[in-house]
Amino acid sequence: MDSFLNFLNTAELDMLTKTPGITRVIAGNIIAARPFESVDDCLNVHGMGKNLLTRIQATFEDRVKAQGTRAMIQVEQEIPPPIEKSAPLQDSPKNQDSFPSRLGKAFLFFIRALFRLVAILIVIGGMGAALYYGLPYINQKVLVPLEQNSADIRKVETDMNAIRADLDETKTRVDALEKSIEAHTASLTKLDEIQVALESKIQISQDDTLLQLKSEVMLTRTLDMIGRARLYLAQSNFGLAREDVKAAHDLLIELKSNPDDQMLSQAIARLDLALDNLPAYPVIAAGDLEIAWQILLSGVHPMTSMPDPTNTSPQTAEPPLKATPTAVP
Repeated sequence: MDSFLNFLNTAELDMLTKTPGITRVIAGNIIAARPFESVDDCLNVHGMGKNLLTRIQATFEDRVKAQGTRAMIQVEQEIPPPIEKSAPLQDSPKNQDSFPSRLGKAFLFFIRALFRLVAILIVIGGMGAALYYGLPYINQKVLVPLEQNSADIRKVETDMNAIRADLDETKTRVDALEKSIEAHTASLTKLDEIQVALESKIQISQDDTLLQLKSEVMLTRTLDMIGRARLYLAQSNFGLAREDVKAAHDLLIELKSNPDDQMLSQAIARLDLALDNLPAYPVIAAGDLEIAWQILLSGVHPMTSMPDPTNTSPQTAEPPLKATPTAVP
């Protein structure tokens, strides 16, 4: 144990650092704390612990065994006298910085801090200028176009919705027109069959009732043909509309047994005008068909002059006006 205590009191810095766990700092602390009166005094050294002290002792014993008895005796003979514990060295006045040196260092520190502050202010000012001038530019070049594009997109969507609604309405109207045309076609087919049957019976028996019924059927067929022609005009199918107008015209000619029948004459005149206006002027033709329809349905020409109410004589009634093309508003 005394040999180990002597080792702690005499070992050099390099010898101590050869022990695992002993750094140069700990070795310096051990040398500064010498001399130790006992091995346990070494535990008071900063950074030293029991495990580390045990490791130093084990390393020392291993070295002693390796060197043999002679080396141990030689080490004991060469032990120098105990070193008195010296107080830690203090900085001499020579090692201390002079006042001008400290003032220069303080000035340099102030200059560096000032430069750092100026650099920070420059960076902050640059960021503020970038925000001040950059935000309006970004707003003008990016945000405003985006808002305009969004408004345009919303307008396009609104227009598309309106177009879809118009298409749906148009489709509904087209479907309604198709159904009306089919209904008129079915009615005409049935009326044609009825007329054929009546003609067969009339050939057998010239009954006035059958003749009157045949006239009613033919008039009804005429109204259905005019109605279907108007539907064809709504579809811009001018060819089929002209065919129906021509067929209605021929039926009225066949019905007109009495040359003085003003109703049929006026209706035939309107159908003639409609045939003349098709297909160049379908709007005017539609107006003529409307007038012919009203004449046949009511028996009164809507555009004729009314008789003078003060004169009840039929001879003084004004004649009907000459039929002219009339545009439908």
